[in-house]
Amino acid sequence: MKLLVISGGRHPYEESTPILDKFLNDAGHQVTVTEHASILADAAKMGEFDALVFNTRRENASGHEDLTLPIASQNGIIEFIKSGKGFVCLHISGCGSDYWPEFNNITGGGWVTGTSFHPPYGNFSVNVSNSGHPGVAGVSDFSTDDELYMGITYIEGNDVFITGTSEEGTWPWGPDRADTHMPAGTFPLGWTKTYGSGKVYTLLLGHDGKSFQSPEFQKMVLNGVDWVTA
Repeated sequence: MKLLVISGGRHPYEESTPILDKFLNDAGHQVTVTEHASILADAAKMGEFDALVFNTRRENASGHEDLTLPIASQNGIIEFIKSGKGFVCLHISGCGSDYWPEFNNITGGGWVTGTSFHPPYGNFSVNVSNSGHPGVAGVSDFSTDDELYMGITYIEGNDVFITGTSEEGTWPWGPDRADTHMPAGTFPLGWTKTYGSGKVYTLLLGHDGKSFQSPEFQKMVLNGVDWVTA
C-alpha cells in the first residue's frame, strides 16, 4: 500500500518516525514521510495514497512553531477519508480538536492540551479487550514502556480493542509541575471507527523510540494499516 506519514511537532519524532518508516517499509508498504501539512490540501497528490498515518502533534504551543492544521489541510483530510481512504492516528496525533472540533469526530477522541494528563512515562500492562478485533490479530496482553493517557475526549460507540490499567496516584503535572491526583482505572488505548466511506484506526500508544520498538506496538500499527485499507 502507498502510505503518507505526517510527522513533526512537540514530541520525540526524531526517534519514533524513522522506526515507523522502517517497519512499514519492511512490511512491503511504499512510504512517504513529510512534516509539511500542505500536501494534505493537494487532492491530486493525496489521491496517490491508500492511507494517511499521523505521527505528529499539530498544535500552536507557546514558544514553539505554530503547527496547527490550516483549513485547507483540514478539508483535505476530511475529503480523503470520506472518499474511502484510510487513516491511522498514533498517540498524541489526535490532538487538535480544540481548534478543529470535527477532528474529534474523525478520530473518535484523543488528547486535549490543557485537559488530558497521564502518569509518568513507565511500564504498564496493556490488555486485549476484544480478541476478535483485527487490530489485535496476533497480539496478546503485554506490558510496555509508554504513556497511559487519561482525561481524553472519547466518543461512545468506538470499537475498542485494547485498554490500559493504572493504579491511583499523585504525580507532578502541568507547566508548574503541581502535584496532581490521577485515578485508578481502565482506560481505552485503541479503537476503530468509520468516517464517511473511510476507516479510522486510533492507537494512543507510541510516545517515543522505545515504545515504537515494542513488537506488539508494531504489529498493531501494521494491523491498523491493513484494516483501514481493506
